[in-house]
Amino acid sequence: MWTALLLLGLSVIFLYVRRTRRRNEPPLDKGMIPWLGHALEFGKDAAKFLTRMKQKHGDIFTVCAAGQYITVLLDSDCYDEVLSDVVSLDQTGYARVLMKRIFSLNLPNHNPESEKKRAEMTGYLTVFGAEKNNSAALTEIYEEFRRFDKLLPKLARTTVNKEEKKIATSAREKLWKWLTVSCLDRKPEHQSWVGNYVQQLQDEGLDSETQRRAMLLQLWVTQGNAGPAAFWVLGYLLTNPEALRAVREEIQGGKHLRPEERQKNTPVFDSILRETLRLTAAALITREVVQDKKIHLSNGQEYQLRRGDRLCVFPFISPQIDPQIHQQPELFQFDRFLNADGSERKDFFKEGMRVKYPSVPWGTKGNLCPGRHFAVSAIKELVFTILTQFDLELCDKNATLPLVDPSRYGFGILQPAGDLEIRYRKRS
Repeated sequence: MWTALLLLGLSVIFLYVRRTRRRNEPPLDKGMIPWLGHALEFGKDAAKFLTRMKQKHGDIFTVCAAGQYITVLLDSDCYDEVLSDVVSLDQTGYARVLMKRIFSLNLPNHNPESEKKRAEMTGYLTVFGAEKNNSAALTEIYEEFRRFDKLLPKLARTTVNKEEKKIATSAREKLWKWLTVSCLDRKPEHQSWVGNYVQQLQDEGLDSETQRRAMLLQLWVTQGNAGPAAFWVLGYLLTNPEALRAVREEIQGGKHLRPEERQKNTPVFDSILRETLRLTAAALITREVVQDKKIHLSNGQEYQLRRGDRLCVFPFISPQIDPQIHQQPELFQFDRFLNADGSERKDFFKEGMRVKYPSVPWGTKGNLCPGRHFAVSAIKELVFTILTQFDLELCDKNATLPLVDPSRYGFGILQPAGDLEIRYRKRS
């Protein structure tokens, strides 16, 4: 046994040492520990780690993390061109890995493109139907969902300990039970979006257990980011009196408009939401390199991606908190996306050149979140309802927003590491 382990260890070290940078490949940074490489630092705080790597290597580099070589691209002006290559870059392989690790789910015919076409709406009651929506049941679902979601980064990285694994397994099983297909049956004329999804799973020949597990995946996809985004919007408003005053004035000024017109005429709120997402949308866009590929950066430099590696794009660092694009990028400025005349600001520049995107919260061209319009409307409706129906204030007038949980970098909207205490009362 010891001989086998020794041979395995030697083979790992051999492969680690053997990997060298080829001509025209990005800078290679393997870290100090064979095989493990930068895995611990990457997982602990991806934004901090990748910022350090960018300062060291530039807009493209390859790192080793737990035996996997990952090329990170941080040139936002070439995201579209690179990610549009669906022949050399595959988005399904790693998605299947995460589905298995997080949701104990195997969808052999998983097709992201068909999912996008079907996923035109979000929101629990919209997606899952409005039946059986009593508050007690929803509260129970919410609490179990939060227990599960808190462990999601560790599940994805396979770093859960024994007790955490028990908690995740218990939460998963309860949610599978509550989201069972039989609870989602509808007459055709009242069928929810997820009812159509179930029908597709059945048409593909997937058994009832797989269908149950797929329901939890859909719950997370539709709910995992909306709640945190609403938290940050309200938090930024309550800790920035000028922004809160401007939004309330906008709401008051639009009271005479029809509801659909009010939704369209909110430049101040739209700027606040875009600024909030700029600071909190932190997904890693990941692709598997299935064949050698040549890419060109916006400065004309050319690099070669190696088959078998993984490609990651991290818009949070570039363009969202790039100081060459945004002045004081770490600060919330509610009017950052407004021109002096109050209209939407669309032009942002870097080194004198207009950038394609000042922020990428919904993905890149050709890979946009299909539910983004509904999500914006839902967040807007929630915030407007709270601001018009309730009086609310910070318990501590000098309170600031909690720090973010750094383990959530890479998994969509960031989540707070603590609470923001408020007082509220229903308006008469």
